[in-house]
Amino acid sequence: MTENLFLLIFIIFVSVLMFLDLGVFHKKDHEVTFKESAGWTSLWIFLSLSFFIFLRTHGDIVVNVHDKDQLISQNELYEHHVNYDESLTFEENLKKYNKQLSLEYITGYLIELSLSIDNIFVMIMIFMSFGVEKQYYHRVLFYGILGAIVLRFIFIFSASALIQRFHWLLLLFGAVLIYSGIKMFIDRNKKETVDVERHPVVKFMTKHKLSTSSFHGHDFFTKIDGRWLCTPLFVVLLIIEFSDIIFAFDSIPAIFSVTHDPHIVFFSNIFAILGLRSMFFMLESIMDKFAYLRIGLSVLLTFIGVKMFLPLIGVEIGIVTSLVVILSILSFSIILSIFFPPKEHQKA
Repeated sequence: MTENLFLLIFIIFVSVLMFLDLGVFHKKDHEVTFKESAGWTSLWIFLSLSFFIFLRTHGDIVVNVHDKDQLISQNELYEHHVNYDESLTFEENLKKYNKQLSLEYITGYLIELSLSIDNIFVMIMIFMSFGVEKQYYHRVLFYGILGAIVLRFIFIFSASALIQRFHWLLLLFGAVLIYSGIKMFIDRNKKETVDVERHPVVKFMTKHKLSTSSFHGHDFFTKIDGRWLCTPLFVVLLIIEFSDIIFAFDSIPAIFSVTHDPHIVFFSNIFAILGLRSMFFMLESIMDKFAYLRIGLSVLLTFIGVKMFLPLIGVEIGIVTSLVVILSILSFSIILSIFFPPKEHQKA
């Protein structure tokens, strides 16, 4: 099985699950309950962890490795840092390689998932600013995810091709992450707002008279006086896609800090954003409880950015160490938020 064939099978598998989600389980518009969201979130986490186990045992199938030369070639191409040990059998070296792939995947998954949580703040504000009814949240997020999958596929594989040719781009990614981490820390107490009238998407739609001023149920388009126009719900979808593109400029380079394999980056990205959509309905009512999360995420971004510069001075941070640091930063910020909230959150 070739890499591209497995990638196609993966995309088909995800598409079938998403079709069942919207076409069967969420066919009728309704407000997603905490219990329902918890169930779907658990399912996506289970599938994400199952894929981790699959990579741990059969990662070679994903990257199409059948012999020693292919194993060495893949390792050098994507810099997996798994040296071929001549004292071991091919199968034993393959196990080491699969273990590395699985660790890269789960680390990338955690990075994407944790950074995606911050994006929930933005999505909540977009929905609230436009006055979208909660029963339509799922529909917008569903199509938003479809767009995100396509855009991230293009972004990830294009970035990977560029990195193979221009390795210095990793340093540029690192600089962007350090800047983002510092900016997030500075803006940690800044309230998220969405200026509906001044947003570029809204201004474009208004200027060219492409949208209506009122909602039409769950429809994205409506026909008025013989002309098809976008509804505000479609404008909301475009703005969410727009914000996801901006967000991807942080999250995707962050995952390239732990693996240069575009397939692993793509798999971790997709599982994380699919889980995020379900998690949205669980977290929307309690996001304000995580007072120190943004500080944790700013430290995380800065750590990853610095990590990408360390090879210049001959220092390498291994995948296991990266995973431990990432989990520690996230755990500490969440525990601190729950047990030692700021005074204003205690009053709330």
